[in-house]
Amino acid sequence: MEKIAVLGAGSWGIALAKHLYNNKNEITVWSALEDEITMLREKREHKDKLPGVILPEDMIFTADMEEAVKDKAVIVMAVPSPFVKSTSASLSRYYKEGQVIVNVAKGIEGDTLLTLSEVIEREIPNSTVAVLSGPSHAEEVGRGVPTTIVVATKKKETAVFLQNLFMNEVFRVYTSPDVKGVEIGAALKNVIALAAGIADGLGYGDNTKAALITRGMAEIARLGKAMGGKPETFYGLSGIGDLIVTCASMHSRNRRAGILLGQGKTLEEAQAEVKMVIEGANCAKAALALAEKYDVCMPIVSEVNKILFENKPARDVVNELMLRDARIEIKTDEWE
Repeated sequence: MEKIAVLGAGSWGIALAKHLYNNKNEITVWSALEDEITMLREKREHKDKLPGVILPEDMIFTADMEEAVKDKAVIVMAVPSPFVKSTSASLSRYYKEGQVIVNVAKGIEGDTLLTLSEVIEREIPNSTVAVLSGPSHAEEVGRGVPTTIVVATKKKETAVFLQNLFMNEVFRVYTSPDVKGVEIGAALKNVIALAAGIADGLGYGDNTKAALITRGMAEIARLGKAMGGKPETFYGLSGIGDLIVTCASMHSRNRRAGILLGQGKTLEEAQAEVKMVIEGANCAKAALALAEKYDVCMPIVSEVNKILFENKPARDVVNELMLRDARIEIKTDEWE
C-alpha cells in the first residue's frame, strides 16, 4: 500500500482516486475550491463531474496542499492544463525529493511551448515526473470499465513502479521511455477531436471523420517526430488510441465542443455549454506555433485555429481542406 495525493478533484482526478483506492492505497484528494471539498466530504460523490461514482468514507479530502502531499510517495497532478503551472509552483514549497509526480493533464504551455512535464520540472527542479496517457474516459474508469493506458518516464524503475501501482484486472498499464512523444500525442489529439466534432456538427458522416482521424494522426506524428518523439509512440495507446476515443465518444468534451462549433456557435458559447475546460482550444494556438517552429505542415491544426480565433465558417474550412493540392500519401521510390 502507498500513500497517494491526487491534486485536482475534477472527473479524471476523482476517477483515478477511486481506482487507486481500489488498488488498496491510501488516498488524499486536494482541490483549491473549498466548496468542492465540502461537497465531496459530505456527499462522497462529485455530482457535477462524475455522478454515480461513490467514494469511500476513509478517502480524505482537503483544500490544504501541504496536508495533501505530506509523506506521500506519489502525487497525481490532475488539474486542467491551464493550472499545471500555478499548481506546480504551489507544490514546489512542499515537494520532497523522491516523491513521484504523475501528470495526467494534457496540453502545451502557450507562451513557452513546453510540454506539461517540462513545466512541472521547471517549477520543481530535480523532481521525478511521469506522464499517464491513453484512451481513457473518466466516466468509464470510474465505473471500472476495462481500460488500457501507458505510463512514460525517463527511468525504467519509476515506470515499473507506477505500472504496478496503477494496474489491475480492469486497468492495464504499458510503459514507455518516450515522454515527449506521449505528451505530444496526448495534447494534439484534442485539437483533432475538435475538428472531428466540427464535422459532426456540420452533418458530415463516417467517411469525413475517418479522414480527419487518419490525416490528423499524420500531422501529430510529423510534429512529434520533429520534436524528438519515437515514431511508434504515435501509433500506440497515447497516439492513435487516444485520438480514436476522443474523436468518437460523446464523453469527449473536445468532440462535444466541436459539434457546437460546427453548428455555428462561438467558442465562448461552446465553452459555456460544455461546462468543462476545452483542452483542444487551449492547445490549438500552441500546436500551430510548434508547427511553425519545426517547419511541419499541419493543415487541420491551422484551419481549426481559424475557426476558433478568426471566426472562419466551418464549412469553408472543410472545403479548403478537401481542395488542397493533390498529394501522395506515402513517399516512396517504388513506382513501376
